[in-house]
Amino acid sequence: MLSPRPFGPGTGSGSGSASRPADATGPGGGPVPDPGAGPCTGSGPADGSGSGSASVADGRRAMELLAQVRHGRLAASMRALPLLAVARHQVIEGRVFLRLHRGLGYHECCDGNVIAYGADNVGFPGLPASSGTDGLWAVQCTGPAELTEPTPGQRDLFGAGPLEVNGEPFDPVYLRLDPHVVRMHTLAYDASP
Repeated sequence: MLSPRPFGPGTGSGSGSASRPADATGPGGGPVPDPGAGPCTGSGPADGSGSGSASVADGRRAMELLAQVRHGRLAASMRALPLLAVARHQVIEGRVFLRLHRGLGYHECCDGNVIAYGADNVGFPGLPASSGTDGLWAVQCTGPAELTEPTPGQRDLFGAGPLEVNGEPFDPVYLRLDPHVVRMHTLAYDASP
């Protein structure tokens, strides 16, 4: 189970990191990464017992893949019930910024809580996982989320929103996900029939 950590001193796109003891340890006894340092683990286990630099490299690659697609699925808990919601995302300085419709109220249950966010290239196999591989990939980020107000430049990265959501005018609200655990899975297929 993940143990939540305090947020950095500000909201938005700031790259300040939360103050933490130098000897802080994570759930599996591994070091707790600096939240301002971007993704902390790759496709290794959540307890931080991954393979060091390969794990960091996998985490970076996972964030690069996430940046290739526009939408993903947010997983959270609302009044003790699980929920899944489609969201628009941007990867900015190692964090995942999410845009949701305020009218659904999902942002309220996410603010200050640990959530998961995932995306994949299902339906878009032309977005390869790695050079020479045309298989499928999926990325999942888990960490604390916080309501935020992006800068005008960050907001522009999202592009135009939908006109309506469930018949209501689209009213954007933004969350910042600080990924503490990043996982990537790839599925490679043989070219032969």
